[in-house]
This record gives sequence, structure tokens and C-alpha cells, in this order.
Amino acid sequence: MTSIAVAPFLVDLGRGLREAFFMFWETLWALVLGFTLSGVVQAFVSKKQMQSSLGDHRPPAVAKATFFGMVSSSCSYAASAMAKSLVAKGADFTTAMVFMVSSTNLVVELGLVMLVLLGWQFAVAEFVGGPIMIILLALLGGAVFTPRLVGAARARLTAGSSDAHGHGHDEIDEAPSPRSIGAWSDAAGYAVADATMLRTELLIGYLIAGLLAVLVPIHVWNIVFLHGHGIWTSIENALVGPLIAVLSWVCSIGNVPLAAALWAGGIGFGGVIAFIFADLIAMPLILIYAKFYGWRLTLRLVGLFYVVMVIAGLATELIFGAAGAIPTNRSVAIPQSHFAWNMTTSLNLAALVLATAVWWLAKNRQRFGGGHGYALDPVCGMQVRTADAPASIRHEGITFSFCSDNCKERFEAEPARFATPSAEAQTHIHGAERTDESPCHHSDDAPHHLEAIDPICSMKVDPATAAAHRFYDGVDYWFCSTGCAETFDRSPTEAISSPR
Repeated sequence: MTSIAVAPFLVDLGRGLREAFFMFWETLWALVLGFTLSGVVQAFVSKKQMQSSLGDHRPPAVAKATFFGMVSSSCSYAASAMAKSLVAKGADFTTAMVFMVSSTNLVVELGLVMLVLLGWQFAVAEFVGGPIMIILLALLGGAVFTPRLVGAARARLTAGSSDAHGHGHDEIDEAPSPRSIGAWSDAAGYAVADATMLRTELLIGYLIAGLLAVLVPIHVWNIVFLHGHGIWTSIENALVGPLIAVLSWVCSIGNVPLAAALWAGGIGFGGVIAFIFADLIAMPLILIYAKFYGWRLTLRLVGLFYVVMVIAGLATELIFGAAGAIPTNRSVAIPQSHFAWNMTTSLNLAALVLATAVWWLAKNRQRFGGGHGYALDPVCGMQVRTADAPASIRHEGITFSFCSDNCKERFEAEPARFATPSAEAQTHIHGAERTDESPCHHSDDAPHHLEAIDPICSMKVDPATAAAHRFYDGVDYWFCSTGCAETFDRSPTEAISSPR
């Protein structure tokens, strides 16, 4: 009796896991592309460059962000990483969120999946409701995302540093040359670190989406929607659609099959559109926003997203209803997930080649002259620049750098858990500083008890109180400021051969 009861559950569990895998397979190429582009932005685009193009949320900047999003990754997770990069590089927060909305809701691949599973009306609705969402976000973002909250969030990502000598990060912020293999290896390091940081959220998101798609009957979703009440049905459907997206933990393209199932079960047109748009407030992404920007700004962000998604879904239904374009056929057949040699398979194979190349370049970055001045957050795995890390702490002779105060606090609570030999090795390799008590990295070229000369500005520096320290080619170097240290990191050979 027990075996008979358990067997169907195990079969359904297997189907759910299978569905989760194929959801991942459907978006694999977009994930790889998104994280790779994010790494390139972080490594090659300076704050001044980003501020000049996306530094406000006026129409030209919003239009550029919309275009950049349309040609970028369609995956919500990768888009969140890319938007974080834009904010960290100085882009206006509202404009960066416009980029994220465009990246997940105005892309061709999403429209193609909707065309196959839902019909042309839904594919067109994507490009009607998406601009409505963007316009509302641009109009309301300035009031909702206050400068104080945005400033605090930006500080979590890149806490710029400056000093009395005028060598602050903001004054010397220049993009490295794309001809430098070392700079490309640093871009690869950013991509790998971001993917590593979000691996838990990605795993949870795909698993929950796959299990819910199989284990939860369609009628369970349908009972929360009103029927037969005219405009009130449309409003209620649009209000509840995004809430289901939050609970179902689905990502961009992966939520289209579930949307098709909901449509087949009788859910309204606007509710489906709002549900599809709401991939940006799925629970894993909410956790990601909180990690990036802090909970105070995250709550405002999610609240505004919810409002504009509901309005966009409802407005789209009203527009299509007035045009008589809402489909009446609800007999949607969702195809079974299976391997097939198609465009997705080809893109995924190309993405796997790209991912392998990016991983190899990141792991061998020192061979190409990269990695100087960088560290890996031992808690979340994010790559940060030691010169402007938002937080840092010395532990047993090693300085660990962190992406945020939250990670620093977690490290302080459990240092034995995070200060592993592997973490220490990664931190040291990417440019962490050691204290005077460290048994390593001391040479006779610059004794600790004598004055040293900053190789960038030629200022005399006491190694015991130096603002920064680097170890390069067997020699220790000390700096009067983190700005000079960062200049050294960009081209240590030139700094040594041509001291100022």
C-alpha cells in the first residue's frame, strides 16, 4: 500500500526535476551571455563613461537604456547582474532599472516563445505593455528612488575612496584598454564571480519553477482569479498575476509555459501579461536585489515594479479589447520538454564554449597580467577592487575585502567558516593586503622599518601606516593612497620603469 502511494509522487517529483532542467536548458545561453556582458561592463566601462550615457532618467537616457536592454540577455538573473553593474558604474538607478525591464520584456527570444505557446496576440502584447511599463517607471522612479537610498545602495556596490592628496578613485577612473589581455581576464573574473555569487538563487529558482509546474494542478491557480465580473475581473486578474509570479519563483522565458497553462485554465489576458512581466519580482530576484541594494531600497523597487506591472497588464488588455484582438481560443497545448537539435541547442553549445573560455581566462588571469588589485569576497564570491571595496577586515594577518557591510558582518560572525585556506589563497592571489605580522611577502627592497617611496607620486611613505600595499614581481610597494595603488595596478611595469 505504501509503495503504491509513494510511487506516483516519485514519478511527479522526477517530472518536476526534469521540467526544472529543461527550463534551465532553455535559458542557458542567455545566462552565459548576460554574465559575460556584465563582466565586460564592470571591467571596461568607467564611471564617467556610464554617467555620460545613462547618468539621468531623461528621455534620451531612457531610450538608450531601453535599446541596450533589448539587445542584451533576456534572463532575469543575468539582467539583474548587468543592472547592478550599471548602478555600480555610475548610471542613474531608475535608468538602470529601465534597462532591466527592457532586457527581460522587450527581447526577441521571449516574443518567439510566446508566439509558439500563446499566439501572436501575446507576442505583440509584449511590445505594447513593455513600453507602458518603461514610461511609468521613468516617470515615477525619480520620486520613489530617493537620492539618499540610491546613494546608500551604490555605496554597497562600490564605495569610492579619496584622500587629501587628490588621488581618489573618482579622479583617476578610466577604462582599461581593450587591447590588454589582462583586462579581459579581469572581465572574465567578474563574470565568473557574479555567476558564483548567484548560483544558489539560480538553483532554487529553477527547482521551484519546475516542481510547481508539475505538482500544482491548474485549478489551484484558477480559484484565486475572479470570473464574470467585467472590469473588476480584469483588475483582479492583473493584481493577482504578479503575486503568482512571486510565489512560483519563475524566471524570464521559463515563466511562459506556466503562463500558457494559466491561460488555458481561464485566466484573463491582462492577468497573463502582468504575470509574464512580473518575472522581475520573483522571490529569488527579490533576494538578489536585497543583496545588491539593501532591503529599504529593495522594498521600494519591488513595490514600484508591482504597480507598473499591474497597470501595464491592465492597460494592455484594455487596448487589445478595444481593438477586438483578445484571443478566444484557450486550448493551448504545452509541448513536452525534450532534447532536440534546434536553435536553442545550437545557442547553448556555443554558450558552453564561451563559458569554458571565460572560466579558463579567469582562472589563468595572472598569466596574462590580470588580477592585480582585485579580491574575492570570501562570503558571497563577488569580485571587488581592494582599492575601493565597500568593506574590509583584517583577520589573522590577512585583509579580506567585501562587496557590502552585510558580507563583512557575516564574516565577523563566523570567521572560521569563511577564512578557509582556499579563501585566503583566492584573496591573496587577487591583491589582498597582508599586515606587518604576515610571514610572507617581505623583501629587502623596501624594509618595513624604513621609509618607502610611492612609485606613482614619489611621496615618502611609512610602511607601517601606508594607505595601501602591493607585492609585485618579488618586491613590496607601499602607497600614500588607494588611488596611487589603483594606478599601479593598471600598469605596474610602467610604474616601476618610469617612476614619477
